[in-house]
Amino acid sequence: MDSASAPARLSFIGMDRVATTDTATTTGQTPDATSRAFTMSMVISGIRCVLAYVILPFVTPFLGLAPGVGPVLGIVIGVVAIAANVYSLRRFWKLNHRWRKPITVLHVGVIILLLVLIWFDVAQLLG
Repeated sequence: MDSASAPARLSFIGMDRVATTDTATTTGQTPDATSRAFTMSMVISGIRCVLAYVILPFVTPFLGLAPGVGPVLGIVIGVVAIAANVYSLRRFWKLNHRWRKPITVLHVGVIILLLVLIWFDVAQLLG
């Protein structure tokens, strides 16, 4: 019997009943790993915002760093955060997770906000 027609195996993770297929299990696409990817993408996005709006505006002048350091760090961390969000989205969709559509809306919103922040950082660097 090929894996496309194989019956789904049921596993219990926490209190949720989640169906996973053999291909999802063998490729490491587990609900727990997908949740970790989501959490990590949100943490990276949050770190970018804390750096951009709390730490860099107040700390870099005291350290004597150049004014362009904040936007450059913002761009780099923003790109990393967008990549983490896309990675998390891909995991949710590959696993066919039941929360994939609401999580997609959340991720797309975060990615749009990150793109706006990157736009402002680029504008600040270009003068």
